Amino acid sequence: MYDNERGLYIAHSPRGPLSIVGRMANRHGLIAGATGTGKTVSLQVMAETFSQAGVPCFMADMKGDLSGISQAGRMSGFIEKRLPEFGLQSPAFQACPVRLYDVYGEQGHPMRATVSQMGPDLLARILELNETQTGVLGVVFRVADERGLLLDDLKDLRAMLDYVAQNAQQFATKYGNVSKASVGAIQRALLALENQGADKFFGKPEFEIADLLATEGGRGVMSVLAADRLMLQPKLYSTFLLWLLSELYSTLPEVGDQDLPRLVFFFDEAHMLFDGTTKALTDKVEQVIRLIRSKGVGIYFVTQSPTDLPENILGQLGNRIQHALRAYTPKDQKAVRTAADTFRANPDFKTDEAIMQLETGEALVSFLDEKGAPTMVERAKVLFPLSQIGAITEGQRLDLIKQSPVYGKYDTSVDRESAFEVLLAESEAPVETEAAEVSLPAKSAKAEKESKGKQKPGLLAKVLKAVLTAVTASLGTILGAFVTEKVTGKKQRKSSTSATGRVVKNATSAATRTVTRELTRDILGNLIK
Repeated sequence: MYDNERGLYIAHSPRGPLSIVGRMANRHGLIAGATGTGKTVSLQVMAETFSQAGVPCFMADMKGDLSGISQAGRMSGFIEKRLPEFGLQSPAFQACPVRLYDVYGEQGHPMRATVSQMGPDLLARILELNETQTGVLGVVFRVADERGLLLDDLKDLRAMLDYVAQNAQQFATKYGNVSKASVGAIQRALLALENQGADKFFGKPEFEIADLLATEGGRGVMSVLAADRLMLQPKLYSTFLLWLLSELYSTLPEVGDQDLPRLVFFFDEAHMLFDGTTKALTDKVEQVIRLIRSKGVGIYFVTQSPTDLPENILGQLGNRIQHALRAYTPKDQKAVRTAADTFRANPDFKTDEAIMQLETGEALVSFLDEKGAPTMVERAKVLFPLSQIGAITEGQRLDLIKQSPVYGKYDTSVDRESAFEVLLAESEAPVETEAAEVSLPAKSAKAEKESKGKQKPGLLAKVLKAVLTAVTASLGTILGAFVTEKVTGKKQRKSSTSATGRVVKNATSAATRTVTRELTRDILGNLIK
């Protein structure tokens, strides 16, 4: 409940109202507690309080309960009994302006992102790739960027993977080896992702972050994401929300600490974000959470136990509501002590004991003061929502979708020319060239015949030619000597070898020289080619 006197009034303790300081609302927060202790109601109270102050919120609706924030609440015996505790007489029940979204486009407006927007790191996390496969995916994205190819949907990514695999040698010296085994593993992971319906998330038109910052009539719009089906795919759910945070961080300008935040982001089932997450990705999440507050965005994690979150992230959550925890095992008892140690102690009670004694709707509350320091923990009762508690009907959901200002903006997907279409056109181009060559068989045959006719003589032909030349030369020499002797009457000096022997010797030497020369030329020629 928001008013000028109490500010962001969330809970009431024996010492009075407990409110979140507007300038400290972007310092993030935590709502924790066991199942059935009132976490969802606390989330709804905080969200509608921000909405009344003009602050838009984004929240994931895990069970459909939060959709009731779109309808005005009504009096009940439980609320009537608690009115005196909060110093209220007749609450003004009211609804919040709501826009419904759904990654699958079934229970709300689709929320899409392009493959390029998601990036290789987050996509590798969804696909559960190892280090080598993640590196290959990074190469694919780099090649697409260099060629100016758009990666909109999963078929674009599939086409790029196939293209890089077929041209792996071309990219090996620049980016390293790209094995077909790694590409095949990524393709199989993409198929599994498609079978989960994730192909509906990737594509155009992509979701515009500005739509999360909308207000209507001075009240912040509640963007409610239907996540009952999405939460069955934890990797997709957590990666989608990580992408949303990254987009917020990269899009919004620096504003510092304002009187009220620009946007409050509720991350339900927050433990899914860190299950199976590498240290590198956890560090990135921590960095985004630490820096995004300067963009005027507050992040509130909703989970069962504070131990579900890494310590470095838990230390950044200044505004806290801790509902009851059960301690039946040593592990549970340790979780209770850890939760108690995160609060500034109150001398009136023992924090660890109080956590196990809290009733439904009751919580330990500690918010940051004006100076940013945590206040002493108080045992308090969280206010009841002024909007409806529980899910809306299917008819009410359809009415909200059709009456929404963004109706029709995202509902129809667009398939523009991107990597798939460009690579498909390139692959078809060589087929047309081959067809043109086949249409001229006579010319090709003639050219081939002429080419064969002009071929250089082989090695054997060269050797035979050399032998015949040598034999002819030797016979000519012997015949010349014989004619000279008969004409002049002078006898030639006898040779130690006969004429026939000289012919054979000369022919053999010539043949040997020719073979050696031609072999040497052929070998050197092949090495140079």
